[in-house]
Amino acid sequence: MSEAIKIDIDAILAAKAGKKARYVPGFLVSYLKKIVHQDEVNHFLSLNYEKKDLEFIQAFMDYFNNSFEIKGIENLPQNGRCTFVSNHPLGAQDGLGLGLILGRHYNCKIKFLVNDLLMNIPNIASLFIPINKTGKQSRNLPQQVTDAFNSDNHMVMFPAGLCSRKKKGVIRDLEWEKTFIVKSVQSQRDIVPIHFEGANSNFFYRLANLQETLHLKFNIAMLYLSDEMFKNRNKKFTVTIGKPIPWQTFDKSKKPTEWAKYVQDIVYSLPQP
Repeated sequence: MSEAIKIDIDAILAAKAGKKARYVPGFLVSYLKKIVHQDEVNHFLSLNYEKKDLEFIQAFMDYFNNSFEIKGIENLPQNGRCTFVSNHPLGAQDGLGLGLILGRHYNCKIKFLVNDLLMNIPNIASLFIPINKTGKQSRNLPQQVTDAFNSDNHMVMFPAGLCSRKKKGVIRDLEWEKTFIVKSVQSQRDIVPIHFEGANSNFFYRLANLQETLHLKFNIAMLYLSDEMFKNRNKKFTVTIGKPIPWQTFDKSKKPTEWAKYVQDIVYSLPQP
């Protein structure tokens, strides 16, 4: 890349709100810049703008002083194409961490199904298959997913789609979507369950629960994921890899949604005291 990308809250507001952007109070703009850590993120991006893929992810881990204890690495298949599914407790370190662990093991032959907004990070865009769930491109969503699963790459997914929530003191993903079951069976991919140990702040969980209670369509909690990323600095995360589940397991004795919950339960049974 010829120059570093930058986060610019002022430009984003102007693009999203148009002329109305000038009516957004200055204190609110400053607050947005603070919670997304605009200056700090841009500093990191300027230092590492020439790095790509795993080199960029490693730079991220070094910048945030994050590391991993990997358990069950012997369970990673050496042959065939697989679908790796994990819980989604954080928002940044978990996705990038799995990208680093699996990318190194499989010589970067991995692809994440992600929101197309992440394509705005060109340093790691080659690891992503963008899925636009709304708008004109949503009509092509089924074909995009099918093409991804028919490729030679290993697939990596967070089936919950959103970060974990905290309910009655327990941090756990919301219900997993069935796509990874349906597409893994169709493409004859074994499924490898992974548990990523981690947590966001209580503030994040309270905000997410409030958003759900008020039935707000806009994901307010998502605005704070950058702040959560910085709160998870200087931490070591435990990643537990389970044994592959043969794709033939997922027969018609259960509905795909039931099989999805079956795998989700396996993921949460992986951590051992």
